[in-house]
Amino acid sequence: MATRVVEVAPARLDGWLERFAANNPDGPQRVVGVARFDHDPLAILLVRRGGYAVGVATGGDLTAHKVGTRYVQSRTAAGGWSQQRFARRRANQADGLVGAAGEHAARLLTGIRPAGLVLGGDKALAASLLEDDRLAGLRDLPRRELYDLPDPRLDVLQKALDRGRAVRIAITE
Repeated sequence: MATRVVEVAPARLDGWLERFAANNPDGPQRVVGVARFDHDPLAILLVRRGGYAVGVATGGDLTAHKVGTRYVQSRTAAGGWSQQRFARRRANQADGLVGAAGEHAARLLTGIRPAGLVLGGDKALAASLLEDDRLAGLRDLPRRELYDLPDPRLDVLQKALDRGRAVRIAITE
């Protein structure tokens, strides 16, 4: 029995459930779980090699945001000493990216007590970002993780907000 998860905007949930019930009265598909993420306000942190996006959202609106880019060298085919040198350079550039994202997150979240966190991008970089002492208050918040998002830009930040607020419905087939 396979289970899949669909994301539905909270405003569309009642209609979606009605249509699903009408289309599957005795069908092989059944709703087995509904998970809401109604926390307000939300902190949104997206970081991926080459860019970051930080936002604060109340309801369905971004109230503050900062999007930026930082160059992080990609992997190289060089071997030996060069390979190690490039690996150190990549690590330093990634540290700079995480530092910039942490600085902007701390600035945007000053005086705001988020009730939930949407975290996305590169899993290792996101974990590194949460290690920043200025963001310690975010570590234990209820969390939605979206590691399948593309490079952080403003439209991706809005998409992360929409997906973070979405109701996740588990369906078995």
